[in-house]
Amino acid sequence: MDFKDYYATLGVAKTATDKEIKQAYRKLARKHHPDVNPGDKSAEARFKDINEAYEVLGDADKRRKYDELGANWRAYEQAQRTGGPNPFEQGTWTVNMGGGQGGFHTMSEEEMQEIFGTDNPFSDFFNTFFGGVGERDAGSRRTRGGRSRARKGRDLEHEIELTLEEADQGVTRRLSIKQGGHTRTVDVRVPPGVGDGSRVRVGGEGERGEAGAASGDLYLHVRLQPHPSFERKGRDLYVKVHAPLTTAVLGGELTVPALGGRSLRLKVPPTTQNGQVFRLRGQGMTLSGNAGHRGDLYATLEVQLPKALSTEERGHFEALARLASKEHSAA
Repeated sequence: MDFKDYYATLGVAKTATDKEIKQAYRKLARKHHPDVNPGDKSAEARFKDINEAYEVLGDADKRRKYDELGANWRAYEQAQRTGGPNPFEQGTWTVNMGGGQGGFHTMSEEEMQEIFGTDNPFSDFFNTFFGGVGERDAGSRRTRGGRSRARKGRDLEHEIELTLEEADQGVTRRLSIKQGGHTRTVDVRVPPGVGDGSRVRVGGEGERGEAGAASGDLYLHVRLQPHPSFERKGRDLYVKVHAPLTTAVLGGELTVPALGGRSLRLKVPPTTQNGQVFRLRGQGMTLSGNAGHRGDLYATLEVQLPKALSTEERGHFEALARLASKEHSAA
């Protein structure tokens, strides 16, 4: 059995930060998700590998144990070849807890299960060395006393696409979840303020557990649809507002669109330049986890020049040009 390099699975260095590991996992999970690649067995296998790797590297304690195992992997291989004692047999494995002689600690199966759990669909590598020593029978795990422990349901991943308005206000969606050849529906609530790439946990709506065991969780991966008017940057929104030339020159009021079909009034001072940005406080996105607070809305002024002039309008512009020429000459 070969050592599984979880860092290589996620495409990160061993020195990667927790944030880098999470970003790599999300990117790969979206790419290889079975819903995105229906019928693709290779993508399904890759998705399982990615989840197994993140199950370990995404948890600080599990990652530390895995790194310690990796440092002793060659010693285990040599013991296999020479017929020497197996430090992993009989439900135990040995890790270097600090280097030097006497710095090893032998973990029991119970300790391994406490760290890694018993409900994850890990590979043979993981089951052999981190918690799969007991025999599996019809989805359950054999303990040392021979008793069968029912397996908790697996966590499931599902991608959900939202409009900007839905992300701002929160939304309830009815999803169809495929499991074991059957399809069931579940109503999920996405809270206000989620962003593109957010991961929302729906407790107990994953794979059903066996023999009365608890169900897994459902994780929603949020994708936001592009909006025809607004651009989102974090908690703030940006919108372009068209202004007639006369309003930009003389000043006046403009209507600014806001989320939810609302409209706001913006006072424009005289001689406002094209591209001027106005900040409307508290008119942006709802803050995640704090529905009573919002970001800001930034309106960029785009001055519209007339495409055609009447005889009277042309006369006024000519008069304005003569006036500007006289002022320039006087200066």
